[in-house]
This record gives sequence, structure tokens and C-alpha cells, in this order.
Amino acid sequence: MAAPVTDLSAAMVTAPVPSAHWLAILPVVLCISLGALLLMLRSLPRLQAWIAIAGLVVLLLLDAALLQQVVGHGPLTMVMGRWLPPFGIAFTVDVFSALMALAAAVAALAAGIYALSDTTESGRRYGFFPLLMLLMAGVTGAFLTGDIFNLYVWFEVLLISSFGLLILGSERAQIDGALKYAVLNLIATTLFLIAVGILYASFGTLNMADIAERAAGLSGTAPLMTLACLFLLAFAMKAAAFPVNFWLPASYHTPRIAVSALFAGLLTKVGIYALLRVLVMLLPAERDELSLLIAVVGALTVLVGALGALAETDLRRLLGYVVISGIGNMLIGAALGTAEGLGGAVFYALHSVVLMTALYLLAGEAGRRGGSFSLAALGGLYRQNGWFAAISLMLLLAACGLPPFSGFWPKVLLVKASLDVGAWWLAGTILLGGFLLTIACGRVFLFAYWRPASPALPPVRTGWTAGLPLAALTILVIGIGVLPEQLLQLARSAADGLADPSAYIFSVFPEGTIR
Repeated sequence: MAAPVTDLSAAMVTAPVPSAHWLAILPVVLCISLGALLLMLRSLPRLQAWIAIAGLVVLLLLDAALLQQVVGHGPLTMVMGRWLPPFGIAFTVDVFSALMALAAAVAALAAGIYALSDTTESGRRYGFFPLLMLLMAGVTGAFLTGDIFNLYVWFEVLLISSFGLLILGSERAQIDGALKYAVLNLIATTLFLIAVGILYASFGTLNMADIAERAAGLSGTAPLMTLACLFLLAFAMKAAAFPVNFWLPASYHTPRIAVSALFAGLLTKVGIYALLRVLVMLLPAERDELSLLIAVVGALTVLVGALGALAETDLRRLLGYVVISGIGNMLIGAALGTAEGLGGAVFYALHSVVLMTALYLLAGEAGRRGGSFSLAALGGLYRQNGWFAAISLMLLLAACGLPPFSGFWPKVLLVKASLDVGAWWLAGTILLGGFLLTIACGRVFLFAYWRPASPALPPVRTGWTAGLPLAALTILVIGIGVLPEQLLQLARSAADGLADPSAYIFSVFPEGTIR
């Protein structure tokens, strides 16, 4: 490793940037550019919608190419303005971040197609599709950045755009939900910013690779435990972990279904991603010290989510608690900290992005067909359309973690990892949470589908804008469950990259780089 920089101007040394390195920034550039373009086309809402869908298809292809690049050649770094790290702003992509970005693009494309029929003319004119692209810029930027202050910046971008999406329509319930959503998320953002300030004062750098390399040497001389606790609290709030989870079921049911699906699939997973990236990769010793606390919080989150789903009668609010229960499973994987546990957390996050997006789109169709989101009023959906009922049953079983669907394998990994370290109570919590969710989802199917409607529901034709994303996401859920090997390997590779960030660090600081 080269000697440290003695002069800031030394960081201006230029180096050739391989063309593949531009892949690290292109997804974010695409989202921001399209967001600006769509704002200028607000008077042409129909054209605006189709440009957004085309842009999301391109985003999906870019993220797939980025994943292929990092799997084949290791982590990829793109430095802004030719200022070499740790002074320049870096985008660093490893298997974990590329996987999450690709899953987010899949969810966004599905929600965007559904929104073609779900959003009103006024919703488009007031900026649904520009806000969608800016939300994806924030989500993708958070996954791909290699700088912790810019992680905060991308959180702000996605929060601002999510506020706009949440209140589109200006209904009383939306304003109420947005207020609860905003207050707790702004508190979390403030805690995050305070932690970043303390981190910079302690390390003198904001580059994640640089922090990961220096953290062990600063143990005992910097307030690393304070930092870890602040980051844990901030990211737990954003991920809707117990006991700071009440904002999610109070807000996710209020906007349009396409928006709810986006939020359920993406926003809490950004919080989990940040928690794993910071606590596991940057502050591993402090994560070890906090592992019992994280495990208790994760177990309580699993049970609170499952019990909340059992108690709910509104389908959309019930799904909010399913999201919360899944967050608890991911926290358990973070608490375990083993290769198997971290692999299970990564696998669960990818599964949850796809499944929760699909479940909210499913809820939208169930509400449209049955005329209500209340389980007390719904009924007869099975008689109305057998194929829709079959898709619904498969997605509900996947949410419970039952085979042969995608939710089964991450729970197997997490239960095995818990038993391997003797944490039988965590394994029991995961299984109990799955059992309670099975009862809750079985109740949904019995009430909304199996129970006859009075009067009988008329046949309803499903348009392609609802049928295509639902069918595609269901195929993904089944495919991952039946053929999990490749995703299991990628999840384990992502977990290995978090536990041993040497390749990540080398991508930012290759041999011969001036530091």
C-alpha cells in the first residue's frame, strides 16, 4: 500500500478509468435525467408514462449488466471528478449492492406498469412518474454509493420523493399517514447525520472502504460503540424494526396501490441494506458487542409483525405487518453475523423486495374485484376467477415461508445459522413467526376467497397492466423457490463480501494508488 497523501493536491492524480466503471454510476444518472425530463413533460401525461416505463426497462438492463460485471470481475469503483479516494466521491459496487439494485429495478418496473391503470390523470400531472424516477435515483444511489455521507444524501433524495408520492391525491388519510411517516423518518435522518458527523470527526474520512480499513486500528481511541448505537437506531427506524415500527402500518395503506407496492418492496430494505453495510462491514467489532440487542430486537419485530397481521382486518394494513415481520428475520441474520446468517439476511431481503411488491399489487386487485379492502366485506374471489385465486394462494404461502416458494430458503438458512451457534430461541422465533403468519394468511384466503360473496361478485376482467406484473413477480417467486441454487450462491457471495471487505477495499485503493 502506498504512503499516505501529505498534500491534498496529490489526490488529483489521474488514472485511466475502464469503460466498465461507468456502469457504477449510469443507473443513477439515468434515473435523475429521466426524472428531470418527465417534469418537463408534465403536460403530456400519456407520453410521460411510456417514457418512464421504457426508462425502467433500461434501468433493469443496466443493473443486470452491473451485477454480471461484479460477479465476473469483483467490486467496481467509479470516482467522481478524478479526485482519488478518500478525497473523491466514490461509487463502489459489490455483489450485495448490485443484487439489491437489480431487485429494486424489478420491483419498480412492476409497480410502474401497474401504475399505468392505477394512477389518475391528476396524479400523473402532479408528478407521479417524475417522483417515481427520483425515488429510484435515491434507492439506487443508496445501494451503489461508496461514501457514507452520500448514503445520507441518497436517503434524503428517496425520502423527499416518497413524501411526494405518499400525498398524491391529497386525501385526509394520506396527509395523516404522511405526517406519521415523515416525523419518525426525519428523526432517523437526524440521528444518521449526527452519526456521520461523529464518524468524520473520528476517522477524518467518509469513504466506506477507508473506514473499513481503519476501524480496527481506532478501537479504544474513538467512540465507535456510540457510533454503532446511533447507526443501529437510525437504520432500525428506517427499516421499521420494533419498537419504532408504528409509522409503517399507519402510512403504507394510504396512497395508491402502486405507491404502496413500491414502498413495501423498497424503502425498508434500504434501511436493512444500510444497517448491514455499516455495522457488518465498517464496524464489525461493535456489531459483535451489540449482537444480543440486535437479536432481541429482531425476534420481537418478527413476533410483533406476525401478531399484528393476525389482528388486522384491513388487507393493506395486514400486509404492512407482514413487511415488519420480514424485517425481523433480516435483523436476526445481522445479529448472527455468520456467513450462513448474513447469507440468509441477504436472501431474505431479495425475496422480500419481490414478494412484498407482488402482495400489494395483489391487494389492489382484490380490492378492485371485491369492492373493499376489509376482510369483513370481501368474499367470493375464488368463484370469480380461479387463476387469480391460485396466484393469491401462492404469494400468501410464500409470505409464510412455505415450500416450494422463495420465502422458504432464507428461513432455512436463518434457522440453520441460529442452531449452529446454539441460539435455539432465535430459530424458534423464526418458526413461530412463520406459523403465525400462516394462520394470518390462511385467514385472508378463507375470508376473501373461499367464503361466498353475498351478493355474488360479477366477473371482472384483469387488464394487462395488472396481470403482467403480477404474473411476472409470481413466476419469480416460484422460480426462486424451485431453483434457488444460483441466488443462494450470490447471497453467500454478498455475505462474504460484507464479512471480508478486502476485495471492496482493493477496488477503491488498488496497489499503487496514492493515499
